[in-house]
Amino acid sequence: MKKTLVFGASLKPNRYSNIAIHRLVDSGVETLAYGLREGTVSGVNISNNLDKFNDIHTITLYINPNRQEEYYEQIISLAPNRVIFNPGTENPKFYKLLESSGIEVDVACTLVLLGTGQY
Repeated sequence: MKKTLVFGASLKPNRYSNIAIHRLVDSGVETLAYGLREGTVSGVNISNNLDKFNDIHTITLYINPNRQEEYYEQIISLAPNRVIFNPGTENPKFYKLLESSGIEVDVACTLVLLGTGQY
């Protein structure tokens, strides 16, 4: 399955990033997580250090466009195959940067993709 980094992971159970971690794990997807606070969700350690990640297939974003800019270079340097922009994270400026680096942009909901078997 596609090794996935949940970017903007939260320890709060009502956050979509938290729900996504649970669903990815339940679907058998190798799941990693990056967030501001370290902790564990569904057996996945949330790291606050991006240097620990490599060989990422998919990054699924859960941070708003205003906060994304500070991570542009770091996300591109991880060289994922694709970045999923979940609802509320849409950012046409970032789409262009990713696509010019050969990274697929998917404006979709990770939970819907998993639920419909399109992940």
